[in-house]
Amino acid sequence: MTALMSKEDFRHALEEKVRGKSANKSPFSIAWAEGRLSRAHLARWAENHYHYVGPFADYLGFIYARTPAHLLEVKDFMLANMYEEEIGGDRHTDLLIRFAEACGSSRARVTDPDNMLPSTRGLQSWCYSMAMRENPIIAVAGIVVGLESQVPSIYRKQAPTLRDQYQFTDEEVEFFDLHIVSDEIHGERGYQIVIEYADTPELQAACLKACEVGAQMRLLYTAELFRVYVQQDLEKEAAALVD
Repeated sequence: MTALMSKEDFRHALEEKVRGKSANKSPFSIAWAEGRLSRAHLARWAENHYHYVGPFADYLGFIYARTPAHLLEVKDFMLANMYEEEIGGDRHTDLLIRFAEACGSSRARVTDPDNMLPSTRGLQSWCYSMAMRENPIIAVAGIVVGLESQVPSIYRKQAPTLRDQYQFTDEEVEFFDLHIVSDEIHGERGYQIVIEYADTPELQAACLKACEVGAQMRLLYTAELFRVYVQQDLEKEAAALVD
């Protein structure tokens, strides 16, 4: 049997799982940070992203409902996270829709599930499956550590480009500013919960796998956005420059 890792080693292992599959490596994320996407490309991202983050409070609610009563700080974290998503200020999905509208989309297009890719539907379904079926600590490892903890590092590279190159206003990019701060807090709290309560070698191993798969799901989701919406346009631009 594999020995129980120390908290320090376990933390490092979790971080490596995220780093190895980080969505920062996605061609979509790279093209965004470099300012090579059009507003239409960003609109397609927002229309898909809504269907991943829109049910985020639902994912957390299912984890909350399945968390044993004695893990009170885990339940409190789920509640606080849900509150921030939905009623702790501007609803996060409303901020995303505001950005989508600034890119040329509309609330109706964003909220229409027919406008998300199958890969986006797969990411959403994976989150529901983790939240509804997995041990709550494993679910936190997958959804909060594997997915949510990546957000600040991604948006820190993208938000300056939105202002400097695309000339979006502060109000239009509030979604990104908010998540750079809030998801750094949430991600760190997720790490702390997983490190504290994954207290057997088997549970640690399962959390590491969930974290890795969560990071991989986000990477594949963004890679598919690039393939479907962006790749052909950038290839045409490159060919035109050669001609």
